[in-house]
Amino acid sequence: MTTTFQDIFKSSFLERMDAVPLLDMGIALLLSFAMGLFIFWLYKKSYAGVMYSSSFGVTLVALCMITTLLILAVTSNIILSLGMVGALSIVRFRTAIKEPSDIAFLFWSIAVGIVLAAGFIPLAVFGSILIGVVLLVFSGKQSHEQPYILVVHCDCAETEQATKCFLEQQAKKLSLKSKSVAPGLIELNYEIRLKSGNTDFINELAQMSGVLHTVMVSYNGDYMG
Repeated sequence: MTTTFQDIFKSSFLERMDAVPLLDMGIALLLSFAMGLFIFWLYKKSYAGVMYSSSFGVTLVALCMITTLLILAVTSNIILSLGMVGALSIVRFRTAIKEPSDIAFLFWSIAVGIVLAAGFIPLAVFGSILIGVVLLVFSGKQSHEQPYILVVHCDCAETEQATKCFLEQQAKKLSLKSKSVAPGLIELNYEIRLKSGNTDFINELAQMSGVLHTVMVSYNGDYMG
């Protein structure tokens, strides 16, 4: 009896279907999608950086589902798992991670996908809830303690000294990061930490005699000047 390619394909397909039942696969993918959305929501709520990227949040959802799909395939066939290990070992990711917390969210998505595909659903759910609570508690404490960069343009050295004295009275911590001098213009870049969430003193600073321009922006502590 001659075995055709179609027969081989059908037998292989049926073996794969038996190895990973459709119901189990569907439940795992739906749960990974739900947990990915939960991680996405936590990332959005606890984000403390300067530029929020919604595409990174979508990546967390996709990464959770892709990891689940991959682990389901690996657990169904030992030979396939060895081949995937070899294939994934040559993958290199060169995307720069700007926020240290982003690395934690990436590993969180991968870990949830692995745990769900392994069948430890309570561990994935309750573990993620606990991690989410911890992140929300610590992110909620970030208020006026976060650093800002304050850029001030002055017209002379006397205005520079007056500006420094005024800011030292208003700020909890003040540190000069850079200073640029041009004819008729002095640009000062300060790192400033506020005593409270009130920023009305910036309006007063802008109205001071000799102050040409002021701007204050939030940043994550990595200054490049």
